[in-house]
Formats: sequence, C-alpha cells, structure tokens
Amino acid sequence: MKKILVTGATGQLGSELSVLSSSYPQYDWIFADRTQVTLDNLELLESQIKEINPNIIFNCGAYTAVDKAESEKDLVFTVNHLAVELIAKYAKENNAKLIHVSTDYVFDGSSSIALDEDAETNPINFYGESKLAGEIACLKENPESIVIRTSWVYSKFGNNFVKTMQRLMQERDEINVVNDQIGSPTYAADLAKVMIDIIESSKWKSGIYNYSNEGEISWYEFALSIKEFGNYYCKVGGIPSSAYPTPAKRPSYSLLSKGKIKKTYNVDVPHYKESLKKMFA
Repeated sequence: MKKILVTGATGQLGSELSVLSSSYPQYDWIFADRTQVTLDNLELLESQIKEINPNIIFNCGAYTAVDKAESEKDLVFTVNHLAVELIAKYAKENNAKLIHVSTDYVFDGSSSIALDEDAETNPINFYGESKLAGEIACLKENPESIVIRTSWVYSKFGNNFVKTMQRLMQERDEINVVNDQIGSPTYAADLAKVMIDIIESSKWKSGIYNYSNEGEISWYEFALSIKEFGNYYCKVGGIPSSAYPTPAKRPSYSLLSKGKIKKTYNVDVPHYKESLKKMFA
C-alpha cells in the first residue's frame, strides 16, 4: 500500500485532503501537523520524514501570514525555502512523488493578461520571495517534482477571506473591500481533488502548473458574491489598495491561466461562483 504524507495537515488544503481521503482507502494516509513534520527545524524534519518513509508527498505546509512575513524573515525562509529543498531532496533520493503547493504571489502584478507557467516571476513581498525560492529549490533538487501555483485559497477550514467576510457581514452594517487587486479564488476542496487526480492518473509530468477557479474578479467582487450566497444585508463598498495600506505589498493582477493543467491532466476547473456555492451548501 502506498503511503501519502500530507504536510500542513491542519491547514485549509490539508483539511480538505483529509475529508477526501476516506474515498481513497487504497492509500495509507499520514496527515502530519507541525509537531509531526516540523518545517522550521531542518534536522528534526529530516529524521521525521525518514521515519514516515512516504511514497508520495503533498507538501501543503507553509508560512502563509503574508504581512507578518515581512518581520519574520528567517522563519519564513526556513519553512518556505529550506524545508522544501530538504523534502525535494528526500523525494529524489527515495523515489517518492512530490506535489508542492506554491502561490500567485511569485508575480509582481504588472501583467494584464492571465499568467501562464512561463510568465516572468518577480515577487514584491517577502512571502512571495520565499515561495519562489522554494519552487526553484524544489525543481532543482528534484526535477521530477510537480509544483502547483494557486491563489486566494479559501475553505470551510482555517482562516481565510470568505470566513472573515462572513463574520464581518454579520457584525457590521457596512464594510469596504479592496477593488483594484484582480485574480481568482481557489476553493481548497477543488485543489485537493486535483492533487489526488494527478496521483491517480496514469501519467506523471513534472514541472509547474497553475490552478485556481475560473473567473476574473477583484476582492470587492468576491465579497459581493459572498454577500449574495450568505444573504447578508451588510453594505459593501469598493476601495483602492492605497486606502488600505498593509506591511506587505500585494500584486494588483495575478490571474492564473489554467490551460496547462487542463490539457495535461484533463482537469475540470469549476467557475468560482459554483465552488463558493458548494462551500456555502
């Protein structure tokens, strides 16, 4: 029986994989939280992975607090770069399949068309820098890895934009949301299914892939959809990023093109409204 290690098991993606895992009993699933697979302690991490000895690794663990990352650079760099490098090295040496999850924040936001896997990377915050370094190290140490870049991840688990909006829309009469950052959300359950589909597929084509739901929207438009599905009465206004300064800059345009993953793995990509509706249901 093949053993699948899922790092970051308590995060949004790890939690959605956990839900799906019961439908795939042909695998021995190991869901590891940060105590079982310690991404910020490399010596410990190495011995932990060797002990688990997985055939397949879904590396969903990461440091994702984008603003806090600007002031915790050493920790961020260890988790998002050095730990990934170590995991990729293990996978290469032990002939294990690795799917590593990355982010649209590797881009600077200057594009006006959907970004494909070959688009130029140029992160504008430290979180993005650390994730790009992780991608590069992953494919350098183990060219057989698959890296999936995703964006605006949400789920019924963990902390995310959708849950924050749900809370605020029930607490307040009026909120303002940034309307000049464009991209597409990703329902973590959809991405989790895609990762399993790749493992289940008869082919393994390494390299970088993009995945998010279909649709091109701003965070403000996303908030309006959340209001619609939740039947909230809160008034939602759109504001420019300049009116809501954050420690880390965000790319103003990071819509991902999904052509490659659709073509290679015959993946069906739902529209974001379809998936948001599913989460609300």
